[in-house]
Amino acid sequence: MLEYITWNADPIIFHLGNIRVGWYGLLLASGFLLAYLIFNKITTREGLSEKLVDRFAITLILWTIVGLRLGHCLFYEWNSYFKHHILEIFIPFVETAEGWKFTGYAGLASHGGVIAILCYVLWFTYKHKVSVLWLMDRLAIAIPLAAAFVRCGNLMNSEIIGTVTQQPWGFIFMRLEGNGTDECCEPRHPSQLYEALVYLSLFFFQIWHYFRRTKGKIPPGRTSGITLCTVFIARFFIEFLKKEQVDFEKGMALDMGQLLSIPFILIGIGLLIYSFKKKDSYAMPMRNGTSKTNPA
Repeated sequence: MLEYITWNADPIIFHLGNIRVGWYGLLLASGFLLAYLIFNKITTREGLSEKLVDRFAITLILWTIVGLRLGHCLFYEWNSYFKHHILEIFIPFVETAEGWKFTGYAGLASHGGVIAILCYVLWFTYKHKVSVLWLMDRLAIAIPLAAAFVRCGNLMNSEIIGTVTQQPWGFIFMRLEGNGTDECCEPRHPSQLYEALVYLSLFFFQIWHYFRRTKGKIPPGRTSGITLCTVFIARFFIEFLKKEQVDFEKGMALDMGQLLSIPFILIGIGLLIYSFKKKDSYAMPMRNGTSKTNPA
């Protein structure tokens, strides 16, 4: 019988001078790349120019990273740290007694990334006259794959750990607790893997739904609604199995991640309701970037 999993993965792959190349950064970049390739395949086959797709994807990635960073700094550590270290929000260094130290952007929040994605999609579709729901629905197919890679990166960093558990699949995070011996570390829920498995399952479902179930004829808002509801409902309940991320969450009935998830769940439900009411129309872009509505 399995008796816990001892987790002692080194988050750093190798060093380039003072620069550390870590698993989190590699998995984040790999997730973005794979999501882009899938999104590119879907949108170009439906008529959007590859040049426009590339322009959208590159800028979206930048917006997402900025949103991830701002989300963490503003939602989780503004009062306790960043309002006194504003420069560190924007640069991958922290100020220490020995001077500035390169750390990368230590601290990213997925809710901030989603807000940034939604804002950029709204701006892009308005500028290029592409149906906003058409674009969001195609994007919602690829994003869960990137999210799964990010959570695997969190696991490699031994961060976003779960609460103590007696389940045999509990992880003992050797690099995080105690003095490096099994006796000083408690088995915890691998909450990173729970989320990664949900997102990966959602990705494969969306691929099947798009290519096999609907043959690309997605009712407007359907996959966006499915993705938002699945991701944030899962996030809401998995948060109960997570250790508090910041001190102010201690004693809260719902933590910050849960409170921030509620609006996205409501948006997802609204999109699903809309998609079932408008199920016989499909907004598809023309090659010049404009849009048209075709009957099913």
